[in-house]
Amino acid sequence: METGNQIITVETTVHAPVEKVWEYWTEPQHITKWSFASNDWHAPNAENDLRVGGKFLTRMEAKDGSFGFDFGGVYDDVRTNEFISYTLGDGRIVTITFISQENDTKIIETFDAESTNSIEMQKAGWQAFLDNFAKYSEIPKEV
Repeated sequence: METGNQIITVETTVHAPVEKVWEYWTEPQHITKWSFASNDWHAPNAENDLRVGGKFLTRMEAKDGSFGFDFGGVYDDVRTNEFISYTLGDGRIVTITFISQENDTKIIETFDAESTNSIEMQKAGWQAFLDNFAKYSEIPKEV
């Protein structure tokens, strides 16, 4: 399937301040709680060296053990509470912009399309991750 050099954009608004959103997006103990597209998947492990040149890796697996994969890359740009850019292992570029809107945070994520799945399927999958992140971030946590 040919998708060319298309760039896909997904976005959401999280009802939480940008500092909390940034923490939940970048800290491994939180990444493992939201980094999957559906409830029949999970992320048993996450590593994150959040700096330019630093690497990240999240292991994603079907809960029934039928399939799993590593999602990782290298950071190109990191601006705390504002912006992240990274390059995936296959060379595709991903950018995430965090926009503070009083007590809400708008997240805009763009990524280079891959050539295996349709644009619609890729957009729906990445949007599901964002939606899962928003849901996790908005749940009150025990202190």
